[in-house]
Amino acid sequence: MRSLGHAGPPAASGSGGAVVANFAAYSLAIAEVEVRKLLRDPTEIFTRSVQPTLWLVIFGQVFARTRAIPTGSMSYLDFMTPGVLAQSVLFTAIFYGIAIIWERDLGILQKMLVTPAYRGALVLGKAASAGARGVAQTVIIYVLALVMGIHLRFGVGPIAGVLVAVLLGSAVFSTFSLVVACIVKTRERFMGIGQILTMPLFFASNAIYPIDMMPDWLKTVARVNPLTYLVDALRSLMVEGGASVFGLGVDLTVQLAALVALVLVAARLYPSVAA
Repeated sequence: MRSLGHAGPPAASGSGGAVVANFAAYSLAIAEVEVRKLLRDPTEIFTRSVQPTLWLVIFGQVFARTRAIPTGSMSYLDFMTPGVLAQSVLFTAIFYGIAIIWERDLGILQKMLVTPAYRGALVLGKAASAGARGVAQTVIIYVLALVMGIHLRFGVGPIAGVLVAVLLGSAVFSTFSLVVACIVKTRERFMGIGQILTMPLFFASNAIYPIDMMPDWLKTVARVNPLTYLVDALRSLMVEGGASVFGLGVDLTVQLAALVALVLVAARLYPSVAA
């Protein structure tokens, strides 16, 4: 792994290619460090998989029998599975910011901030490592869905699309989490705000029911909720008969735009958490 402490100053006055190369190198170095932490202690992946398993096995089975939610020609379990994957991505990523607070308390953050790495690269690297957790959750959900007989789409294109959507979604919500952590600065406040945010984001989306069922005010909220576009992309890519309401291009563009905006905000706030 490339050492950040010996990476040399950023090529601010050099060519655009050199700046991009340095930015990418710093981001990859941070991501590698975070992924190594996950590989040393993978128990987090399995503990995070308990909740989506319960949603599919219990909630999904019950609502599939009631037939209370119209899902067209798809079974309710097929309809719900992409939403459960998106929920898993959200719940895993939204608490990612607490690691920044731990790093500050241990003095790690201060050491990172004195390196020549771009602040945006530090943020993007952590967002990329959150994507690794999202991919791990994807594998678990796919295995569970196969066991339950859910009609998944296979093939290089659909699976690659699912992975891209999961990586983007994980990056978006983990970066949002970093922004919150930079603002609140304490573990207690962060955990409280994280608990407040997760359920409204989940229920104000199309994860477990179509947008058409929602009252008008909730439809408006759902259309500005990034999770809605993640679910929409996953539903069109992941299950047979699934279709995107907004269009796959729109889904991915919204996710990418949200990520860029959040990285810019987090890069400006990042040094403040160490204060």
